Amino acid sequence: MQVLWKVLDEYPNQAVTCIFKLLILTGARKGEVLHATWDQFNLQKGVWTKPSHLTKQNKEEHLPLSIEAIEILETMKSQASSPFLFPGKVEGKSIQEVKRAWDTIRKKAGFPELRIHDFRHTHAAHLVSNGFTLNIVGKLLGHTQPSTTDIYAHLADKPLRQAAQLFGSRVKELTAEKK
Repeated sequence: MQVLWKVLDEYPNQAVTCIFKLLILTGARKGEVLHATWDQFNLQKGVWTKPSHLTKQNKEEHLPLSIEAIEILETMKSQASSPFLFPGKVEGKSIQEVKRAWDTIRKKAGFPELRIHDFRHTHAAHLVSNGFTLNIVGKLLGHTQPSTTDIYAHLADKPLRQAAQLFGSRVKELTAEKK
């Protein structure tokens, strides 16, 4: 992440790098970010309301935003001249594709096989491995079926191990002979 972020910071087209940074920070799908409009964001409340036509499940979603994501959005908004976060070359349309920029960025970062969708997996994996429940992670990713989020279950080992150890220590404490 450190190497990739540095390459993003140094990339000449900072408008394009904001796409990748928001994908990393939100765990959103590429199409959701590319076609997002400013009216979907309440930066004061820190919420992105994704309209149903942009989500995979065709349901409106409310995504809380991190302070880091809000800072990027506020900087972008101060320079906004379109209803789209990322306006395209065609009037009234958003940017449609970022393949060329992504190819340059990932190669420069030394990750030629890294896919844009891997940001979603990275986002989820970090949350699960830091103790957040699959239910919470699934809600953040817009999963309607718990089974979709279950692919991250193996990463929940750390909190399970901590819970097992806590109870083991408690039993030892309770059964220790008093001296």
